[in-house]
Amino acid sequence: MFAMAELKLYDPVKLCRSVQMRFSSFVAAAMLVAVPVAVQAADVTPLVTAEWLKTHAADENIKIIDIRDEIEGTDLGELPYIADAVVAPYASAGWRTEVDGVPGQIPPEEQIAGLIGSLGIDGDDHVVIVPWGTDSSEFGGATRVYWTFKYLGHEAVSILDGGWRQYDAQGGERVAQPATPVAVEFPYEVQPQLRATTPDVLAALENGTKLIDGRPNEQFVGQSKSPVVRVAGTIPGALNIPHSSLYSGEFASFAQPETVAALAQGVGLADGENNIVFCNTGHWASIAWFALSEVAGNKNTTMYDGSMAEWAADPARPIQ
Repeated sequence: MFAMAELKLYDPVKLCRSVQMRFSSFVAAAMLVAVPVAVQAADVTPLVTAEWLKTHAADENIKIIDIRDEIEGTDLGELPYIADAVVAPYASAGWRTEVDGVPGQIPPEEQIAGLIGSLGIDGDDHVVIVPWGTDSSEFGGATRVYWTFKYLGHEAVSILDGGWRQYDAQGGERVAQPATPVAVEFPYEVQPQLRATTPDVLAALENGTKLIDGRPNEQFVGQSKSPVVRVAGTIPGALNIPHSSLYSGEFASFAQPETVAALAQGVGLADGENNIVFCNTGHWASIAWFALSEVAGNKNTTMYDGSMAEWAADPARPIQ
């Protein structure tokens, strides 16, 4: 049932038309804004287009974070950076760390807030995150950083849909060097409801809260596993929405709300139903969280940061 739904929703012709329609709608919306104004949460959408970013990159209170890894050494020539962007690579800037032997966790709040402040971002800024946009796994760096901002209570954050691929394809301005940030203090107020813990997952097994595994199907069914997870398998009763079903690498575009809704319904998750998403280390899970919470609007979605690396570390915890 799931495979059929995925095939139908990613029919190339329909998807191309859908991307074109969304592209046009964002361009029209951007044309309505004549003068930059202080950003309001209601004005911020989870995804913005390359055309929107080209129009608003230099606006006051717009801060672009280029999280692409390994920019140097590519074939981008002498202009490999996005105009007006600061650089904070996903893999090396300090967005994630090992905590109590579990890899890929969010660092202590003071530490991650310090990183954000060092990029020149304060509480009034609308942050736009830019990945490469190559495939769903790489795009997960953007959804993970997005979740980090939301967890710290910063509402004005978006992701460039399609990442650098769309920006470059649409003629976005390229420069030789990234912007030089001036460090500021980044205020934060942790939103604990966005982060599930192991006790929360144990409680979910008791009360029937849906558990959504965002890993590839072969890991979900135990045919393979990540090196950071002790044993193969999943949390008992979990449902599977593979991260690859939520982003089209071919068209460099995140799934539409109707696509996310169909995938959720396909595994029996009702609109607005409480759920906890997980993967191996909270990377792929952030893609599912972003899809369900931000694109489809289910604000009863939370993410298990420790995921299977933490869950499976204790042999006493059940594995299906």
